[in-house]
Amino acid sequence: MSEVCRYRDDICNIAREAGKRILDVYERGFDVEQKGDGSPLTEADRAANEVIGTALARLTPDIPVLSEEAATVAYETRAGWKRFWLVDPLDGTKEFVSRNGEFTVNIALIEDGRPVLGAVYVPVVGMMYYACRGQGAFKHKGGEPPRAVRARPRPVDKPIVVASRSHAGEHLAAFLARLGPHDTVNMGSSLKFCLVAEGAADVYPRLGPTMEWDTAAAQCIVEEAGGAVLDRHGRPLAYNKTDLHNPWFVAGGPEPRQWLAYLPPAAR
Repeated sequence: MSEVCRYRDDICNIAREAGKRILDVYERGFDVEQKGDGSPLTEADRAANEVIGTALARLTPDIPVLSEEAATVAYETRAGWKRFWLVDPLDGTKEFVSRNGEFTVNIALIEDGRPVLGAVYVPVVGMMYYACRGQGAFKHKGGEPPRAVRARPRPVDKPIVVASRSHAGEHLAAFLARLGPHDTVNMGSSLKFCLVAEGAADVYPRLGPTMEWDTAAAQCIVEEAGGAVLDRHGRPLAYNKTDLHNPWFVAGGPEPRQWLAYLPPAAR
């Protein structure tokens, strides 16, 4: 097992513990605040962030942490980070607020701008997706044994597109029109990537804003499942950029570049 993979079990356990704190809030009710960008913030976001931050500091005191709920580290400082944890303590806060269960805990280890370890935990159903560079991707629920997941080749008939439940728009509509016959599944949070990774969907086009912590953990899972997460130029998403916003991207299984042909002109 590689050096980074030795953290795998610890990270999964930390994500589960954060999930417990999230469910404590989810089950008893909560208030919703608005962040400066208009996105929602709850007690669960803060509680999960505290759990993860404290546990990572104990596990790897020499590896810095960048979290959505504490994303105030200047690039001048981050530029010197060869390796760091990238965390979204509650991905899909809108889904959390609407109580549809489609929210996750995302923890990734970034090394030289690429995700090399990722865990995505779904608290409501107790499902863990995880991957480590060179070791494959897996899903694990409760007392069941872990099961390897693999992205599937594009089917000969209609592909399955997984799309954001909360963020659609005209560019996605244009992509789907160019794609032709297809089936669509709407989903929240990083679960969209996980559907691609386990072969339950063929492509996830995201033609709208996301941040690095939204994608890193799940990108590692998709890549280790045989797929890729590519920007419009066919390059894998990179991390620890000056600007933490992601470009528009497409996540797909084997031969993922084929999906770039359906991007509307505005996305190219």
